[in-house]
Amino acid sequence: MTNKSTIRLVLGDQLNPLHSWFNLPRDDVHILMMEVRQETDYVLHHAQKIIAIFAGMRDFAQRLTKAGHHVHYLAIDDPDNLQSLPANIDRIITHFDAGTFEYLAPDEWRLDRQMDDYVQQLSIPSQMVDSEHFYTKREEVGTLFKGRKKWMMETFYRHMRVRHRVLMEAGNKPVGGQWNYDHDNRKSWPGLPAEPPDGRIRHDHSALWRTIEAAGVESFGQPNAAQFAWPLNRAEALQQLDDFLVSALPYFGQFQDAMSSKAWRLFHSLLSFALNTKMLGPGEVVTKVETAWRTGSVPLEAAEGFIRQILGWREYVRGMYWHHMPDYAAQNVFAHERPLPKWFWTGETKMRCLSMSITHSLKEAHAHHIQRLMVIGNFALLAGLDPGEVHRWYLGVYIDAFEWVELPNTIGMSQFADGGLMATKPYVSSAAYIDRMSDYCKGCHYDKKLRLGERACPYNALYWNFFSRNQKHLGTNPRLGMVYQQLRKMDITAYTAMQAQAEGLLGQLDDL
Repeated sequence: MTNKSTIRLVLGDQLNPLHSWFNLPRDDVHILMMEVRQETDYVLHHAQKIIAIFAGMRDFAQRLTKAGHHVHYLAIDDPDNLQSLPANIDRIITHFDAGTFEYLAPDEWRLDRQMDDYVQQLSIPSQMVDSEHFYTKREEVGTLFKGRKKWMMETFYRHMRVRHRVLMEAGNKPVGGQWNYDHDNRKSWPGLPAEPPDGRIRHDHSALWRTIEAAGVESFGQPNAAQFAWPLNRAEALQQLDDFLVSALPYFGQFQDAMSSKAWRLFHSLLSFALNTKMLGPGEVVTKVETAWRTGSVPLEAAEGFIRQILGWREYVRGMYWHHMPDYAAQNVFAHERPLPKWFWTGETKMRCLSMSITHSLKEAHAHHIQRLMVIGNFALLAGLDPGEVHRWYLGVYIDAFEWVELPNTIGMSQFADGGLMATKPYVSSAAYIDRMSDYCKGCHYDKKLRLGERACPYNALYWNFFSRNQKHLGTNPRLGMVYQQLRKMDITAYTAMQAQAEGLLGQLDDL
């Protein structure tokens, strides 16, 4: 009796050629990959996100086939494609008369539940296999903080630094004598040094885009299919990483929070898509960045600031996600219910900071963390937008947004909808912060200094209105004592006028 074959499922964000599954091809193993409407349609996605994942999947499948692996690939327009994971897996198992089914651990809760439910009813043995990507296991962060009322990313980050011996000296001391150089990394960009050239390899994915459109997949944003800049495979991602280490990382630290209408990339790596689809591993990125510092190529504050995002924040956010799902997605402590203004889909607003940030998002499928947090997210929270709608917009618009990393960043960090599980205070500001970190206020229809009147910057009145209406939830927060002290000292006439200004703005969000 011959041994039956094994079907192994690889998802679109699992494009890691270094996974042990792919060490040696086996005649009894069939790798299954599929482009399905189930995944394109669960939220409305940016066109570039769909193109990038499909193009990466197709390239990955071709390389596996060339290496001798048996790959069964279902394209979006394949007549045999049943457009859902379970239906397609069922058909492939029957087609190959398979005796075993295996799949790499999904990173999104909905897919994890779907696959777990699916294998429960399978008549053949099944196994979920680790993706071999992250530093931590799903519940590791939750275990570290077990019994503690508050989780602190800084605590986790230091634990990871010690455990993995990253930027450490003898005696478990951080190099340079500091764990965190965040205070040194908050400079606005004066225009120099110049933004480095965008050396990413371009591809013409026009044919793929026509296929996606013909299949009826809906999307938004600019596809840029003929001059597509996102990496196709690991080799291109490695080249992008090496270019970043030389041309941008030396300046990344001090300007990581800066924003400019003249330079949308500044000194950011744009590596998050390659990382989140597993073309790159976090360990190798961290090692290369630390090596760049140890060889004198980059300053310590730049290396530490970048490493903290990957070794610290990325793993911490994932741990938060797996510990608190599925209830976390429905968190809405402020009961915010306003729909997104229509300009979230066009960028056509008179607020220049939001117009710039959203327009770049629609054009590039990317915005850096301060644009996401302190411009778009800041406004969404001040205006009381529905955090679920905000979450779905972020999940759809950004090429690097997969729910495990996007949801906690949006619900917790950006919208404070979890009431403080993720962040110690809401990340909101008036116009002053945006003006300090960018040139967005120059030439804006609104005046950054005014609180009242038609030309007053909406952030100003909305900022005070937000704290006024949410005093029950935030009034005892020790990090907000000065805010509420200022609010209490506000002249009653000024306070009443400010509230009226805010209410007027909230009643006409589409027209701002």
